Amino acid sequence: QVQLVESGGGLVQAGDSLRLSCVASGRAFSRYAVAWFRQAPGKEREFVAALIWRNFITSYTDAVKGRFTIFVDNAKTTVYLQMNSLKPEDTAVYYCAEDRRSWAMAVSVLTSDYDAWGQGTQVTVSS
Repeated sequence: QVQLVESGGGLVQAGDSLRLSCVASGRAFSRYAVAWFRQAPGKEREFVAALIWRNFITSYTDAVKGRFTIFVDNAKTTVYLQMNSLKPEDTAVYYCAEDRRSWAMAVSVLTSDYDAWGQGTQVTVSS
């Protein structure tokens, strides 16, 4: 099974930008979609963004639309999350994961539909 490794987190001020990276170890990305989730202290893990491999269609939660962009490099080995205009409420541990559903026809926002979770990378936005 692929192991995903996230990096790029850090401590920034409100309004700053960060770019997170997600690299697949063991095999290339090959399933229906790859997604970014985040988990703030005391809260459940929530969907942030996803990219469908077949057509590169992207999907975002409303809270990050217009500020975050999910994209992949030309070699399809690294998935990025570009985060602009960061807000304190974006503070969380960010995870990438693969959609495990062989029958998938649309993006899922459910954590139970994803596996190959990485260890996460901490993003802290100060006000």
